[in-house]
Amino acid sequence: MFHIMRWKRPTIATALSVLALSAALTSQAITSQAMAASKKTITAVMHSDLRVLDPGFTTAYITRDHGYMIYDTLLATDSNFKVQPQMADWKVSDDKLTYTFTLRDGLKWHDGAPVTAEDCVASLKRWGRNDNMGQKLMDFTASIEPIDAKSFALKLKEPYGLVLESIGKPSSYTPFMMPKRLAETPAGQQIKEHIGSGPFKFVQSEFQPGVKAAYEKNPDYVPRKEPPSWTAGGKVVKVDRVEWITMPDAQTAVNALQSGDIDFMENPSFDLLPVVKANKDIKIEILNKLGFQTLGRMNFLLPPFDNVKVRRAALLAMNQKDVLDALVGNPEYYKICGAYFVCGTPLATEEGAGNLTKGGSLAEAKKALAESGYDGTPIVIMAPGDVVTLKAQPIVAAQLLREAGFKVDLQATDWQTVVTRRASQKPTKEGGWNMFFTNWVGADVMNPIANASIGGRGTKGGWFGWAESAKVEELKDKFARATSPDEQKKIAAEIQKEAFEQVIYVPLGQYLAPSAWRKSLTGVLDGPATPVFWNIDKSE
Repeated sequence: MFHIMRWKRPTIATALSVLALSAALTSQAITSQAMAASKKTITAVMHSDLRVLDPGFTTAYITRDHGYMIYDTLLATDSNFKVQPQMADWKVSDDKLTYTFTLRDGLKWHDGAPVTAEDCVASLKRWGRNDNMGQKLMDFTASIEPIDAKSFALKLKEPYGLVLESIGKPSSYTPFMMPKRLAETPAGQQIKEHIGSGPFKFVQSEFQPGVKAAYEKNPDYVPRKEPPSWTAGGKVVKVDRVEWITMPDAQTAVNALQSGDIDFMENPSFDLLPVVKANKDIKIEILNKLGFQTLGRMNFLLPPFDNVKVRRAALLAMNQKDVLDALVGNPEYYKICGAYFVCGTPLATEEGAGNLTKGGSLAEAKKALAESGYDGTPIVIMAPGDVVTLKAQPIVAAQLLREAGFKVDLQATDWQTVVTRRASQKPTKEGGWNMFFTNWVGADVMNPIANASIGGRGTKGGWFGWAESAKVEELKDKFARATSPDEQKKIAAEIQKEAFEQVIYVPLGQYLAPSAWRKSLTGVLDGPATPVFWNIDKSE
């Protein structure tokens, strides 16, 4: 027997209300999706997934790239390596001790509040705690204080020739400006809001780590009048949205580019370039003409690399050609180079490089390791498999180290895990590490002050790996005070020699990384660091 359920009137009314609400929400979601689809949108696959959103917390380039979308800088560097006004103009006192910065009109945070000198002072101080050039600038700085709402003064203890170059540096850590309340986030903590004054706004509600990051045009942004040049000039946004889509598999991303499902791919894998070149609807170009330096970094705090003799044995085992052949393959796109400060620049030298650029020396490495006191402690190497320009280095290095007599624990992971984990100073059994590999754009490493990896500050503000060398820091101060290019070159060679002696890091050569985009995009700009999405238009 079936029972007929008799609903009371309030129950029926409630059910109808729920159905109506559900229909309304579904309609709203469909409308929202339709509105997003109707906007002019650039869809890009960047070199890495975005997870860390604070550009003052990590030097990871994907986080820097995110920073350029939503933040702006006081100064910027153009294609002639000249520092230009961006958010602010400046004046220098006759005694070269006081730099006065004045904000231009029309600067507003994404929440509508005006940008103030107090915000910028707090932002510079935060940047100065973390960045290599910033730290050195702060060493020479007596004070940074607001003058009024739109101007502030940076006063030096003694003349310092790299003030503008430091504040206008184009890459990690980039001195992005943010509201004072965010800039005053305690050291070691990430900011909780993502509010800048830059050309795009971050769409927090759509952010899905490992899936998508979305940005919308900032309608309140007032671009400079000058034409764009690298990170300087007018940042004119010509589309409504930019979406970064995560596609770890290189073949999948290339297929999406060829089919038109995405518009831009930052780093197609080198082995797939011939396929991309064959498509007449796709353009391939090297946007960063300075290229990249790839390197290995050891952890100075943990055994066995707390022993300089073990570090030297590991250095002797390294071989640039093996790494570059695996990473790039095509010599058209790579250069064997023993210079810490980039081959082809005024400070380039092979001082101290030894056999690193000549095929390595396993026999010497084995001998040095046997004499080092190495006790067989496994070398924990983090090996990200999701970034085409970072997959090969740890695998090749692990094999070279094993051949030299090291025990190696190669731990497969993804790049964003490396970015997070490399900040850990814990023992390897508690999530620590012994070695990781990364890449720097040429602009980040072409002098000893800019090069974050060359520092010797240890745990007192040093970069991941916490290399400690009082001599390197003394030589860097000497470089900062040098008044002629010849003097700078001589000191840079001394720094490089000491860096190889202490194995501050292992330079593994240079390479160029082509980008690819559909020809429906126009106005793609080159630069020393990041692909930028202002000035790009898209035809349907």
